[in-house]
Amino acid sequence: MSNPVLVCALRRTNAFRVLADALKRLAQCGEKLSKSGSLLQTIMALTPEVTFRQATLFFTETDLVTEHAYRLLQSLCFSLVGESRRCRAESLFTYLQTGAQILCTVLLIKPGAWSHSLAGILRKLDLEKFSVVGMKHINLEPDIALGLLSSEVKQDPAALEAHRSYLTSGTALVLCLQRPNAVKKLIDLLGPEDPELAQAVDPCLWRAQYGVSTVQNGFYGSQSYEIAVRDVKLFFPEGLCYADCQTLEEEEV
Repeated sequence: MSNPVLVCALRRTNAFRVLADALKRLAQCGEKLSKSGSLLQTIMALTPEVTFRQATLFFTETDLVTEHAYRLLQSLCFSLVGESRRCRAESLFTYLQTGAQILCTVLLIKPGAWSHSLAGILRKLDLEKFSVVGMKHINLEPDIALGLLSSEVKQDPAALEAHRSYLTSGTALVLCLQRPNAVKKLIDLLGPEDPELAQAVDPCLWRAQYGVSTVQNGFYGSQSYEIAVRDVKLFFPEGLCYADCQTLEEEEV
């Protein structure tokens, strides 16, 4: 080949579908890439197996290091001199081979929603392959309730007070849930925080079924992996009932 090419290793949730959709949109303004799946194959790997084979041609183990391993290496820089600590950077090759990781997330069923609908909610969780590894009733303190609210809600004093008053009005049920890709899966099932919007998007979304307003919308779910780790530590400091999970051990949960 007379001209150089750029080879990229990309990582994100639903990477194959998102990248394919992006390439098809770009192709509408240029070559007609979207009309042929075989043309897509010349630009991107279409499966994890092909990705693994192609990545080994262009990258080494040390080229592809996960963000978690990078944070772990940073923490070692601040360790005490003489302390005996080791870490092994996990490459993306390892993740491609082992598949999706088992993660935990937190689902808080708000006051009034769980007492009448718990059996149905647990049934839905089972159908979606979630394992319940922690469960407790809790009366939220005002400061904890405040920590669950989004930055947008906190900017509106009236909305802030309405949410905080409702969350502290009765007993909530907190569940720690475990499955592959747990955080995103739960958020996708809950849907938009406004039940009317959720109803318009998909009547099967949980907030569309159990929510009555933006305040009494039935559920709180951890919005990211980092928030999920925070929530697990906050609501289940005594520990969880779960099988060995490397990601939780790494986060000292």
